[in-house]
Amino acid sequence: MDMRELSWATAMRAERLGDCTAYERFLKDFSISLRQIVGVHLRRLGLNAAETEDVVQEVLIAVHSRRQQWDPSRPLKPWLNAIARYKMIDAARRLRRDMRLRIELTDDEWSNLFGATVADSADNAADVEKLISDLPAAQQTVARAIGLDGASPRETAARLGTSEGAVRVAFHRALKTLMATAHKRFAG
Repeated sequence: MDMRELSWATAMRAERLGDCTAYERFLKDFSISLRQIVGVHLRRLGLNAAETEDVVQEVLIAVHSRRQQWDPSRPLKPWLNAIARYKMIDAARRLRRDMRLRIELTDDEWSNLFGATVADSADNAADVEKLISDLPAAQQTVARAIGLDGASPRETAARLGTSEGAVRVAFHRALKTLMATAHKRFAG
């Protein structure tokens, strides 16, 4: 028998009996495998592998919210694969649709854009602050720290008491929202 199947299914069964620690270990191990698989599939489809974390989180949320639907008398991996496959298909459709609006810049390039000098810097600062203030609170904090203050994701994570990965995800989401807002404002 597949050791992962045995280990993961045992953890899922233990979760039903209230063993949160076993369930956390399962989610951690599953997410590691899932990140590799999702990244490979996104690259194969010609999509940005930077979206991997978003897709992984969508799959983990789906698994968590539907965990009671898994039949413990049946293998777990096919059930997990079905959820992951459908979430990857949904993400691929969304990403292909969004590709025409996408501008890929590194964290440093984004930081330099916010710090660029403009003739009327007071108006520019007000515009940037208005755009950022429309973001959810966590994204506002990260966007200000990295984009305006020039902090690195690592420094921001330490200051906020969270992981660097969580900061990068929040910053990426903030940038996507800012780009969509700016595109609407300047295209229309």
